[in-house]
Amino acid sequence: MATSTFRGIVPPVLTPLTPEGEIDTASLERLVRHLVDAGVHGLFVLGSTGEVAYLTDAQRDLVARTAVRAADGRVPVIGGAIDLTTARVADRARALVGAGADAVAVTAPVYAINDMAEIERHLRAVAAAVEVPVLAYDIPVRVHRKLPADLLVRLGGEGVLAGVKDSSGDDVAFRRLVAANAAAGSPLALFTGHEAVVDGMLLLGADGVVPGLANVDAAGYVRLWDLAQAGKWDDARAEQDRLAALFEIVFQARDRSGDAAGVGSFKVSAHRQGLIASTTMAFPVEALDGETADRIAEITRAAGLLDG
Repeated sequence: MATSTFRGIVPPVLTPLTPEGEIDTASLERLVRHLVDAGVHGLFVLGSTGEVAYLTDAQRDLVARTAVRAADGRVPVIGGAIDLTTARVADRARALVGAGADAVAVTAPVYAINDMAEIERHLRAVAAAVEVPVLAYDIPVRVHRKLPADLLVRLGGEGVLAGVKDSSGDDVAFRRLVAANAAAGSPLALFTGHEAVVDGMLLLGADGVVPGLANVDAAGYVRLWDLAQAGKWDDARAEQDRLAALFEIVFQARDRSGDAAGVGSFKVSAHRQGLIASTTMAFPVEALDGETADRIAEITRAAGLLDG
């Protein structure tokens, strides 16, 4: 699959759970179909927004199979192969391919303390283990190492990597990566994980976006993408401003973990829209409820996504 296949709006899909903590396949299918019908250009399952770290291997396999089946070939599905060490990541990557994923996204090892030479060998080994494109998932808040631009571009030029999902929050580093990639002939498809400054990232040259908030308002991000592609930057900024106001849902929970506040708010909003049947989070994280959930619902309603 060509690098050019990976572009546009690629939501990191929520993993709906039943109140008992099992994978809610009916809700996952409904959510995937909703996202695809909204016009997204791909799907990323089993990332941070998909609560991948909390899921068993069997649950991860079920999520991948369910999402691939629901997408029905309409958009590419990227699966997150995220685990402790190279052997386990390669095993998870092969399982994703077996489930039908079109590509895999790989972080540096999560628990092992590796230097950059070891991380490079890790990325090469995982890429060699599968016959689908591999994207590097740069998320230092989770793995405690920032992937350097020179490494990423070099591995892109060698065909080891097809792209990068940048969730570092380091906009200067991302801009430098875009410039280095362009200078090398653009071997990598570059995605930002930002929700609130997508217009700026597209203006500077990002190939696409992986915004968790797209689970809540996929159509808004597709509109933003279309406006940016048309060069209508004032209109794109206005749409981004609306989405930034909606993104306030992630700041409504106080004294809760980042997973609870962020993913939990997406689940509350998706549930209020009827996209998923429950707001259940993976154990031991508790769902947002009460006044917090009501504030999230009110922000969602103000964005035009709820009736009444």
